[in-house]
Amino acid sequence: MKNFIKSFRREDEGAVTVDWVVLTAAVVGLGVAGVVAVQGGVDGLAQNISTGVSSQQVGNAAQGSGG
Repeated sequence: MKNFIKSFRREDEGAVTVDWVVLTAAVVGLGVAGVVAVQGGVDGLAQNISTGVSSQQVGNAAQGSGG
């Protein structure tokens, strides 16, 4: 049992997994923060595009009336 405890204390492969979990959480957190930061501007731009597109008229006015 004493040898098992000594070998368990020397084992460090699990520490790499903990590092990756922390790094992944940081990347996801930064991604969410980025989305929150630009959300208002994107919503406003989408509303401007929607207003511009909905105010356009489709018809035969560009073809002219002569023929």
